[in-house]
Amino acid sequence: MEKKFDCSIRILVKEKNADTDNYFGRGVAELLRGVVEYHSLSVSAKHMRMAYSKAWRIIREAEEGLGMQLLSRMGKKGSELTEEGERFLKTYEEIERETLKLANHIFRKRYREFEDRDL
Repeated sequence: MEKKFDCSIRILVKEKNADTDNYFGRGVAELLRGVVEYHSLSVSAKHMRMAYSKAWRIIREAEEGLGMQLLSRMGKKGSELTEEGERFLKTYEEIERETLKLANHIFRKRYREFEDRDL
């Protein structure tokens, strides 16, 4: 049986020297991607099988920790990302993508027998 290997990277952005929970990670990014797609934090949370109250708490804690507003709430019309929220999400996604590429490159370099496999 052929084994497939893949590197997994988790990026966490938080205030330096903070003793609190993470401010921005994969979960927050997924919620924001859902808001972009569905224009609703509630619908985004449902697609993640998460309670709306938990999603709201996660976003609020991220905004407080980062010191920026990520979502613009439009009442019954839903939500959308602020300019800062869009920029932060794009930056986070780029860092995650590039870090994963680098991790896989280093892995292949160290373990040449995997370089022909589709990682």
